[in-house]
Amino acid sequence: MTDITTLQIALILGGVILASITAGILAGLLGVGGGIVLVPVLFWILSFTDFPPALSMHMAVATSLATIIFTSVSSARAHNTRGAVDRDLLWQWGPGLVIGALAGGLLSQFIDADGLRLIFGGIAVLVSINMLLPRTLIISPALPKGWVPNGIISLVTGVFSALMGIGGGTLSVPLLSAFSVDIRRAVGTASAFGFLIAVPAGIGFIISGWGVPDRPPFSLGYINYAAAAIILPFTVGFAPLGAKLAHAVGTVWIKRAFALFLMITAFRMLASFFS
Repeated sequence: MTDITTLQIALILGGVILASITAGILAGLLGVGGGIVLVPVLFWILSFTDFPPALSMHMAVATSLATIIFTSVSSARAHNTRGAVDRDLLWQWGPGLVIGALAGGLLSQFIDADGLRLIFGGIAVLVSINMLLPRTLIISPALPKGWVPNGIISLVTGVFSALMGIGGGTLSVPLLSAFSVDIRRAVGTASAFGFLIAVPAGIGFIISGWGVPDRPPFSLGYINYAAAAIILPFTVGFAPLGAKLAHAVGTVWIKRAFALFLMITAFRMLASFFS
């Protein structure tokens, strides 16, 4: 196990609390699950300590997923009270998301830290570009018909959401919007997707990290449940505030600001590959 000093613990606590508040608000506001904020922050905090670099990304992704299990429930309940969760879409995409997320969690044992960073950074760049576009990309005036096309889309979404440590909203909201789904309904339903992704993906990361040496204390597989316990009160507590804001104000400028943050984060993740 990795020893962590008191100063390092203080640094970790301060960074994690700030990131958790931001993640909770964004989870409710944009349906992104909060992992898109937590993963890079956790990764960088671990990188500033003596934590083994080979484990930093896996632990960040897995711990983020553990928090999303509860954050997504809080966010989805807030959206559901406003009628923004599409239950038919949950049934249609649910099986693919669950299978894909479990597969992604299990696949993580065969992907090194650089591979996970490349996946996170690359997809984050694409998502941020999409969010910065003045008009939403429209593929079709409606979702495809039938279980097969929807199953494929949801399966792929589940796999990459698991490998990125996100709740699915980061990928599913742009996808749903591209199929002309109302943005508030897309955000509300995506918040519920988080639970369907985070539970099987978390199980996959527990299995993949079982018995891996040099993990910090209080770890279950790649999930550090002590860090998750610190994060949860803030993400769960602030998610309803984000959901309230989503239904009260226009989110255009918030989306643009978040897209810029995401772009910077992604490029920092990818910087080492080009140096």
